[in-house]
Amino acid sequence: MKKRKFGLALSLVLAAGTVLSACGSNDKGNDNAAEDDKEKDSFQVAMVTDVGGVDDKSFNQSAWEGLQAFGEDNGLSKGNGIDYLQSQSDADYATNLNSLTRQGNDLVFGIGFMMEGAISEIAQQQTDAHFAIVDAVVDQPNVASITFKEQEAAFLAGIAAGKATESNKIGFIGGVESEVITRFQAGFEAGVKEANPEATVDVQYAGAFDKPEIGKTIASKMYSSGADVVFHASGGTGAGLFSEARDLKEKDPEKYIWAIGVDSDQSAEGAVGDHNIVLTSALKGVSTAVQDISTKAKEGNFPGGETTVYGLKEDGVGLAAINEEVENKAEIDAAVEEWTAKIKNGEYTVPDTVE
Repeated sequence: MKKRKFGLALSLVLAAGTVLSACGSNDKGNDNAAEDDKEKDSFQVAMVTDVGGVDDKSFNQSAWEGLQAFGEDNGLSKGNGIDYLQSQSDADYATNLNSLTRQGNDLVFGIGFMMEGAISEIAQQQTDAHFAIVDAVVDQPNVASITFKEQEAAFLAGIAAGKATESNKIGFIGGVESEVITRFQAGFEAGVKEANPEATVDVQYAGAFDKPEIGKTIASKMYSSGADVVFHASGGTGAGLFSEARDLKEKDPEKYIWAIGVDSDQSAEGAVGDHNIVLTSALKGVSTAVQDISTKAKEGNFPGGETTVYGLKEDGVGLAAINEEVENKAEIDAAVEEWTAKIKNGEYTVPDTVE
């Protein structure tokens, strides 16, 4: 199936602020008055990344791309209406959120469920500010919560994996074990089972979203144990999966081996000479959500105290195009299309827990 482009068409144009001139170079009071009298018709929005960083080619990067798209549609740019702060550890979350709030941003996003506690803390302190959190629910009137039906995208990835495998051995690499990543695991395993009851899934967690070296080690063990398709839901840790798959393919171009990406289309991570080892990617519309909530906030419709859920039916999750190199691509495409329809029309409900 063709990759869906997640996005929202925005048509708002920002009005230019007028700065009043200060009279008298020695009068600091006038300088302050000029700043205070600046037109407040511009909109500022920013985000705090989790430890994966803004260039993780996955979750955080997708969120930043959403803010950039929002900025392009509204005449905003980095440092001039949109911005981000990167977190080096979880100790940075509250500090970064508070910093962006004090800078006068109209909306501040916390990217990732690991920021739940920090968002709740700062939202209670800064009651006049607006916040949004991705992948968690914070029950505060000034917080918009965003969640996804990750299990639906992962299920489709499982269908693809189950149809593509030749060894009937498949791997799943998770980041930090949590409700969100468990939904990925549950959906993926269910999809594999529906597509290929004989296939087994080896599940391992890295315990981190920013450790590609751990991802590479896990992937190496899975591939050496006979797995020929491995799916990751581990943020920046997943870079290790792609690295290992590329290395193996480079050593033996005839080796039958696949990796499946997550959150955004990660096919660019799979190029090895004339080949590409990325079978597909489970898409999660973090970019869509960030644009959507930013637009609502700018229009005065900030959904504070509400939770917005994005699934297949809402075009909030999906599956990237299947690699042209896989021999039974047509069969996989047909199966993905069939199951997508079943999920959307309610004929099949994808499990969101392993049990």
